[in-house]
Amino acid sequence: QIQLEESGGGSVQAGGSLTLSCTTERYHYMDNCMGWFRQRPGKERERVATLYTAGSFINVADSVKGRFTISRDDAKNTVYLQMNSLKPEDTAIYYCAAASPYAVIGSHCSGHGVYNYWGQGTQVTVSS
Repeated sequence: QIQLEESGGGSVQAGGSLTLSCTTERYHYMDNCMGWFRQRPGKERERVATLYTAGSFINVADSVKGRFTISRDDAKNTVYLQMNSLKPEDTAIYYCAAASPYAVIGSHCSGHGVYNYWGQGTQVTVSS
């Protein structure tokens, strides 16, 4: 069972910034797909940004491209989501997700179906 520890949610005004962090154990971090999804009120869960921890593969949803950046710190087994120029429509519960380590390749990371481990979610609220 993969444990994903999320932090960094909160409330900001439109135009503000937040950074989300997701940390897991070393074995589960290496050679894996990890990323961020969100569920907005009344909507289905959607992919925000994902990456491959063993390569340079990164995928960012069009709805947040240019505003959100996903990155990683291999020394800390941590994936980040830097969110800038936040809009009220970014209000959602944000979930960190991971696939099964050593069972994926980079091109798999943009798919929703490979992610079978989820964090508890962190609330992001953007007021106008």
